[in-house]
Amino acid sequence: MPHNWQQRHRADLTAGQRIADSTARTLGSWPFIIGQTTLILLWVVLNIVGWLRHWDPYPFILLNLMFSVQAAYAAPIIMMSQNRAAERDRYQAQADYDTNTKAEVEIEDVQSRLTGIEETLQRIEALVGG
Repeated sequence: MPHNWQQRHRADLTAGQRIADSTARTLGSWPFIIGQTTLILLWVVLNIVGWLRHWDPYPFILLNLMFSVQAAYAAPIIMMSQNRAAERDRYQAQADYDTNTKAEVEIEDVQSRLTGIEETLQRIEALVGG
């Protein structure tokens, strides 16, 4: 049984949600950006210089098509992950609220007990000192 809100939230994720989060994490990372930039530069240079046959000559229509396909899939996956982040934030806010409410009740109980002890001490002082 999960002990805290993070573990409960993680345990509730479906396989698709885990994949979406992992994909969004990968797409939003420096290694991905550097790798993609390297591949794009290689693609452009090979097609301009023509060491291999020009499989995608300028204006690089095939490359643009690949970017469009990547964007068509990446955008909804990233949105799913962002929605889940918002859901996780709501989950955390509720857990914080529950903790604060419980703490408030406990503090009120402690204050009530301290007030009772203080009143008892005052009565004892009045009996002894008076």
